[in-house]
Amino acid sequence: MKILVANLGSTSFKYRLFDMDDTQATLCAKGGFERVSEYTPCIEEMLATLMAEGHLAQGEDLDAVGFKTVLGKDLSGCVAADERVLTALEGFKEVAPAHNPAYAEGIRCFQQKLPSVTRVALFETAFFQWVNPAATMYAIPASWRELGIRRYGFHGASHKFIAERSAELLGNDAVARRARGLYVDGPGDYSGAPLRVISCHLGGSSSVVGIENGVAIGSSMGFSPQSGLPQNNRVGDLDSMAIPYVNKMLGLAVEEAEHQLNKESGLLALSGISNDARDIREAAAAGNADAQLAVDVLVDSIRHWAGSFYFKMGGAEVISFTAGIGENDPQLRAKVCAGLEGLGVVLDPTANEATTGGAEGIISAPDSTIKICVIPANEELVIAREVYRFKQSQ
Repeated sequence: MKILVANLGSTSFKYRLFDMDDTQATLCAKGGFERVSEYTPCIEEMLATLMAEGHLAQGEDLDAVGFKTVLGKDLSGCVAADERVLTALEGFKEVAPAHNPAYAEGIRCFQQKLPSVTRVALFETAFFQWVNPAATMYAIPASWRELGIRRYGFHGASHKFIAERSAELLGNDAVARRARGLYVDGPGDYSGAPLRVISCHLGGSSSVVGIENGVAIGSSMGFSPQSGLPQNNRVGDLDSMAIPYVNKMLGLAVEEAEHQLNKESGLLALSGISNDARDIREAAAAGNADAQLAVDVLVDSIRHWAGSFYFKMGGAEVISFTAGIGENDPQLRAKVCAGLEGLGVVLDPTANEATTGGAEGIISAPDSTIKICVIPANEELVIAREVYRFKQSQ
């Protein structure tokens, strides 16, 4: 079964083509485009490339296209990318302005270009649909809650892959099977060996998630992808009174404050030099105090949320690092794990330094009771698997 995974950003389009069956997923092709203003030419060029390379005879040879949709109003899970999905994306476009309009446009483009090909949306919130309501509710008026304002959680495909792969690395087949079949079977009951994972997805956009026996118990992200840890140029968590105070003291309209919080904040604002963690790390190493502050704030926030989930789960068997920063910054991983020997977290400095550039591995010392893992992100594989299951269920 030929499944195309379409990853649409506000100015980018990336894709991966998988050949799927019941036993394996084979990556056939991948590519992408930057500085995208219209998706139709990109889709046309992508299809032409896939045909020229012999992966497809025509676009209709695709069995399905999967979309990593972020946030839908009153909708989550793995569902047909139809008018219901477009309505849900439209309903929360103000909450996820960098993501929802792009996915809506991309879905419409594929609908127009390949009307006979199945389109499937896997929402980033889907992995968190079984979180205890006590961990999802804000203490706000009922009229606000009725609008759908609550903690959702994002990076769901990435954290789901961590749930599966960390279980495989530790030989816990029961949790691996449970995590892999979660969207089809639900969490069900579990009575096997426990596996509590603190999953750190650290990149341009970051989040920390607690995963107990393959199922998420909560996320550092809340109502929108702009919350939680400080992001590359987004603020992360902020006291709600800051906005009316800035409005009064600086005369900023709500719209301008929102723009600054989403485009001019985060690591960019703290460092004063860049929103790229590599540039910030280099500047910090050269003695730039503001860059060092940005690193320290990020580390403190990671530790804050990791500690929260450690407490909520009553411990942990695994701390996992993934995504661009998590996979490639040994110094940051060491800072996150520093001073936790009393909890059983003991880093192997040699293994930590050696595990970068897409490498997977366990970087904890042999005597560490909590395993520390680096697992390269593979959101596209999760999407392809779920789209395959969706097609099989039709």
